[in-house]
Amino acid sequence: MAVVKLTRGQPHRVLHGHPWVYGTEVSDIHGHFNPGDVVEVVDHRGRFVGRGYINPASQILVRLLTREQGEKIDRAFFHRRLTAALDYRRRVVRDTNACRLVYAEADFLPALIVDRFGDYLSVQTLALGMDVHKQTLVDLLDELVEPAGIYERNDVPVRELEGLPLKTGFLKGHFNPVVEIEENGLKFLVDLAGGQKTGYFLDQRENRLALQGLAEGARVLDCFCHTGTFSVHAARFGAREVLGIDVSADALEMAGENAARNGFRSVCTFREGNVFDELRAMDRAGERFDLIILDPPAFTKSREALEGAARGYKEINLRAMKLLPPGGFLVTCSCSYHMTEDFFLQVLLDAARDVGRQLRLVELRRQARDHPMLLSSPETYYLKCVVLQVW
Repeated sequence: MAVVKLTRGQPHRVLHGHPWVYGTEVSDIHGHFNPGDVVEVVDHRGRFVGRGYINPASQILVRLLTREQGEKIDRAFFHRRLTAALDYRRRVVRDTNACRLVYAEADFLPALIVDRFGDYLSVQTLALGMDVHKQTLVDLLDELVEPAGIYERNDVPVRELEGLPLKTGFLKGHFNPVVEIEENGLKFLVDLAGGQKTGYFLDQRENRLALQGLAEGARVLDCFCHTGTFSVHAARFGAREVLGIDVSADALEMAGENAARNGFRSVCTFREGNVFDELRAMDRAGERFDLIILDPPAFTKSREALEGAARGYKEINLRAMKLLPPGGFLVTCSCSYHMTEDFFLQVLLDAARDVGRQLRLVELRRQARDHPMLLSSPETYYLKCVVLQVW
């Protein structure tokens, strides 16, 4: 087994629990290895740090799998890791048959994503070292979960940074990739093959419950509504009218089906459009809403683009605040890791100042508990959901 030695004098995060080693943190590598192989990581004095898989094509040279010196990376290892991940979900997930079963680094299986949608699984292996073990992982998931089918969603551009091809397809069985799930007493269609991410925004499941009370009797605007999950929850919680806006015609078609499936087609209306443009037009028309939901895609995936992203977040929240009467509610989200909670709150405060409004913080929420945060790895905390009352 090749040995990767850390440089001397750097504040290596891997020594404090972070699972990544960057190429710039390494002084030398002893021994032969192939990309994707498991290697040993030692500090500058040769003391054991951990074992993980290596890929010189990636900026993240090594992703640690274990810090136990005697632990082998074999089928039994992956069985233990998957069993622990499944046990955690059994303890924390309620009122749904859809959840994230494996959340990569937070489950000590870096770059592996496994989502459950009813009787079906969606799998992503986002780094070479995990992709090498894909068949073993699929076999173990089949054994431990016994799904009716497994679908591969390895069409994520980050794989290209690992020198891996983009691909999708069936890993077990052949089935209609549009499946039905249950969440909080509601039913939703999920497109495993064509939906965003692995087909559905599982990370917002608990945040959708935040609409309870706020939506009662309200006129609701759901921006970036995708397949209508926030909209349908608002209707369930007593909204008198819900308007959902998204740029994707396909997502809106499924949103309409989801509303009808739950008996809320007369309450929910969906419209195709650019949210920024729509908010400006509604302001000019004098439209007002009691509750507005903003759940945009990540405006930045790099620290370098953070300033531009902040302008985008400020603009969209400013526009939303102008459509709310005094005492109206705003549920606003950011799914960018680089947009920290404190920075996001400052952006919201700046937006409020620009339109002469005051913000009362109702609640700070994060990603659902099936997306746990590893405190030594801040990258695992990415979703911020802020509930505000606007005065």
